[in-house]
Amino acid sequence: MNQKITIIILLLMAVLILNAELVQRGFVRTHIGALVEDGEYSVLQNTFDWRLDYGKGDVELYVNPVFNYNGLSKDLELDLRQAYFDIYFRDFDLRIGKQQIIWGKADGVFITDVISPRDISEFILPEFDEIRIGINAVKLDYYLGNSTIEAVWIPIFQPTVIPDANSIWFPKTVDIPIQPIIEDAIQPEQKHSESELAVKYSYLGSAIDFELMAAYMWDDNPAMHVYQPVDAVPGQPIVLTIKPEYHRLPLIGASFGKSLFGAVLRGETAYYFDKRFSAEDFSVNGIKEKDYLHYLVGYDHNWFGVNVSFQFIQEYILDYEEYILNDEFSSTSTFLASKTFLNETLELSLFSYYGINNEDMLLRPKIGYDLSDGFNVLLGTDVFIGEEGNFGQYDVNDMVYLKVRYDF
Repeated sequence: MNQKITIIILLLMAVLILNAELVQRGFVRTHIGALVEDGEYSVLQNTFDWRLDYGKGDVELYVNPVFNYNGLSKDLELDLRQAYFDIYFRDFDLRIGKQQIIWGKADGVFITDVISPRDISEFILPEFDEIRIGINAVKLDYYLGNSTIEAVWIPIFQPTVIPDANSIWFPKTVDIPIQPIIEDAIQPEQKHSESELAVKYSYLGSAIDFELMAAYMWDDNPAMHVYQPVDAVPGQPIVLTIKPEYHRLPLIGASFGKSLFGAVLRGETAYYFDKRFSAEDFSVNGIKEKDYLHYLVGYDHNWFGVNVSFQFIQEYILDYEEYILNDEFSSTSTFLASKTFLNETLELSLFSYYGINNEDMLLRPKIGYDLSDGFNVLLGTDVFIGEEGNFGQYDVNDMVYLKVRYDF
């Protein structure tokens, strides 16, 4: 935290030295959540999200410190979500510093939107701009009429943030009589040859818009390599050693959006090379390397004043083998419906995920009301249905929550 505070102070001092005029905005929010099963608090959080802009000529500075007070752990946390400089030229822009990078067309899922890693310590329940982690990067946008070429260089690897082992969001694991030894994850070295590169071409036209992308990156989630002891004693229980390790994950992808008879048709796909999957095969240390396809089709329309969206998402492991723990095909659908009332001060919405393979669901109905300009109250619930799968494993985590937010 001390390093983050130092960075913020230095940036603000630079602004003051340059006789800068700050433009500030942001919000304060209280978030209270309770589990339905036992009434225990699941969330007690106060947030101050402060966004500072300064522009002088062709250079702009943006800093976004976020202060969170966790009422459950009694911890005050500081997160420097973004802090970067924008430098504008005639045909291109440069963005240098800690930033979130958002790609793709999908709602509620990540397909080509994988450049910024994720914080899933609270599963996928927070807002997506809070799930994405800012990364230290250099981003160049070059403009050619209706087209844009975007190139990103990430010098330092940043992994996904996973739930703590004591968290209610820690994934369920298979019961093992003797717990394995889990070593610390092996991360890429911090040198130029281990950096990440990504390029995207996008076109925005009146008939269609589309994106083509490619990346030479690291998988933000480690592969769990399993090792048996070489000195195992016959007749004695075998204690396995698990060594998490990050691997390169090259990919190519594309997305599109097209208006069609008053609706919008969307699509997105990513093809991953040599992704590591866990497998019940100790001869390869519990890991199989397979190419992997992740794709989506979506449909958005307004029906009688109700905004409606459908998505079908599928993951496909090529050259599948029976020992792989993941299914060959994993399918999910999403549904969104929302409508505003009272001059758009009241909004009712429902977003849902349905895991087709395991017949599990996550239902997220909510109601929001603008009490006054910038002052909003949101009441919602998260309902998990099923016994297994991405959502069914959290069946006991049904909750209701209240968010009170003031934007300034």
